[in-house]
Amino acid sequence: MAKVELYTTQWCGYCARARALLNKKGVAFTDIDVDSDSSKRDEMVARSHGGSTVPQIFIDGEHIGGSDDLFALEQAGELNRKLGIAAP
Repeated sequence: MAKVELYTTQWCGYCARARALLNKKGVAFTDIDVDSDSSKRDEMVARSHGGSTVPQIFIDGEHIGGSDDLFALEQAGELNRKLGIAAP
């Protein structure tokens, strides 16, 4: 299965939406809280080439984008392939 990383905050509705989709798919992910450590926010911006909003999502090191981008992959039928899981 793919390595999934989410840069998030606890109060972000889009972050909760992304987490819920990944949980529904049974995908483990690393949740990196950028509010608790400012160096993590700097890391997020650098890795995402300027993305300053949360969530910023990475699958196997590839920058996916935000919650809307994650759901667009799901709608296009591409998310399962990127995650390395069989389609339902």
